[in-house]
Amino acid sequence: QVQLVESGGGLVQPGGSLRLSCAASGSTFKTFVMSWYRQGPGKEREFVAKIENFGVGTRHADSVKGRFAISRDNLQSAVYLQMNRLMFEDTAVYYCAASRAWNRQPEYWGKGTQVTVSS
Repeated sequence: QVQLVESGGGLVQPGGSLRLSCAASGSTFKTFVMSWYRQGPGKEREFVAKIENFGVGTRHADSVKGRFAISRDNLQSAVYLQMNRLMFEDTAVYYCAASRAWNRQPEYWGKGTQVTVSS
């Protein structure tokens, strides 16, 4: 089992940047594929990005490709989401998630961190 705690959200102007962090408990962090999801106001939760166990392979949603970058540090048991050129439609609660395989749905979720893009 793993517990996930997100941080780094906040209020940012369009075009700005934020870096989200997710701290994971437990010694099995490197066995998990880590992901970021988000849920905007009135919207379904959607996939943002994921990274394989050792950080070599990543995948990003088309809506964030070229603007966001996922990374991980297995020594720190942490996963990050660098968000650049933020837009109004990036406003959402961002969730960190862990799954045991690349093509499996996440089994563990954090409680989320709010990102608001507003002028």
